[in-house]
Amino acid sequence: MDRLASPLRFLTELIAWVATPWALAGHSVPLAVLSVVLLIGLPTVFATPGDKNQVIVPVSGRVTIALVLLQLVAAVVATWAVWPGWAAAATSLLAAACLLTEQPRWQRLRTTGS
Repeated sequence: MDRLASPLRFLTELIAWVATPWALAGHSVPLAVLSVVLLIGLPTVFATPGDKNQVIVPVSGRVTIALVLLQLVAAVVATWAVWPGWAAAATSLLAAACLLTEQPRWQRLRTTGS
């Protein structure tokens, strides 16, 4: 499952990076831009040592898990807000699969840097 987790997570992140600002742009362009900065920037800056090779700001495994959950929720909520139902349903299934395949990694992260 570890080999499948990374591509599923990345695909879900890509969807979040596209759909979230799309959903927010109608309300506020600065908020849409901020969403991309946060969705891409937070996981880039904050990482758990041992989970990534390059760690700028070390955080506990629980923070890394929370950042992944943020991406998953953003992807699902945003797609249901702006994409056709079939695409939103596919994203929801992708996020569910990602949750399942992430469990071994999250188990390791839970014990890293409490």
